[in-house]
Amino acid sequence: MAIQYNELSDADLMKKVKSSDSRALETLYNRYSPIIFTLVKKIIGDQAIAEETVIDIFVIIWQKSYLYDDHINNAYCWLVTLARNKAIDVMRRKKNEGFVSEDYTDEFEDEFIVPKLSPEIDELDLRTALSIKDNIEDALHRLTDAQQYVVFLAYYEGMTQNEIALKLKIPVQTVKSKIKIALTNLKDNLLKGGE
Repeated sequence: MAIQYNELSDADLMKKVKSSDSRALETLYNRYSPIIFTLVKKIIGDQAIAEETVIDIFVIIWQKSYLYDDHINNAYCWLVTLARNKAIDVMRRKKNEGFVSEDYTDEFEDEFIVPKLSPEIDELDLRTALSIKDNIEDALHRLTDAQQYVVFLAYYEGMTQNEIALKLKIPVQTVKSKIKIALTNLKDNLLKGGE
């Protein structure tokens, strides 16, 4: 009986990609490219560069799938985090053309683009993520404007705590505190749901 790739879980598809199964990569692409493109476009802003970046991301997935840890069983988080990391790197290089401190090498990609997920994070798959999307957006909107802004700077802009401190002209310790409070409130808002 032929394998029904569309019925395979994200984790099973990643295992097949690791064994150089191009149909599994194609299935992942069909499943994930819309959400990855939306994230990448939000970070980069430019449609053409976002489209190129999505292609680059799937090349990385193909070439670096061996770095995906099957034991974590969290393909969704691995794929989305990889996409975010790549998009932020592309955005930084675009903004600082000619002034990038590090060359884009295999080692750089392994260290800063390909994620290393903690086994302690909760498992998540695309179907679940899409089903809670509205809850997440609602939880984000219930944060104060200042909390939303630091989360935006840290997640979408990829700024470090030092960079956020410089931008907002506040101490790094204050930034750390604001991010911690924002993430705690976000988690509380998610747990409360639509209350």
